[in-house]
Amino acid sequence: MNATALEGTRLRDLAVFIRSKNAGPFVLTIDIFFASASDCERVVRSEVLAAQHVGELYRIDPATVLIIHVPQSNALKISIPRPLAAGDVGDRDVAGGQQFAPLLNLMIPDAASPA
Repeated sequence: MNATALEGTRLRDLAVFIRSKNAGPFVLTIDIFFASASDCERVVRSEVLAAQHVGELYRIDPATVLIIHVPQSNALKISIPRPLAAGDVGDRDVAGGQQFAPLLNLMIPDAASPA
């Protein structure tokens, strides 16, 4: 699925807050918060952020992607392995704070559009 070619709304325009950070030295976590349950559900139903697609986007094995839907917070949490341990030689983002960027332009299909 080429999520960037779909018509719809960019993830960055649906979410009110997207961040990434370390979840230990070997794991990154990406948190995506929405203003409403309907926006969060729209993203979940679209499957644009399914493990397979996140794996392709980050060039990692989809089996290593953990996605948690937190409906009480209108949020999604994605955990992925860091390509290098935090602070290791060659690590260009020690805190993991810039790793959410590849998600920003993903297109979420309109609610009436098929996923």
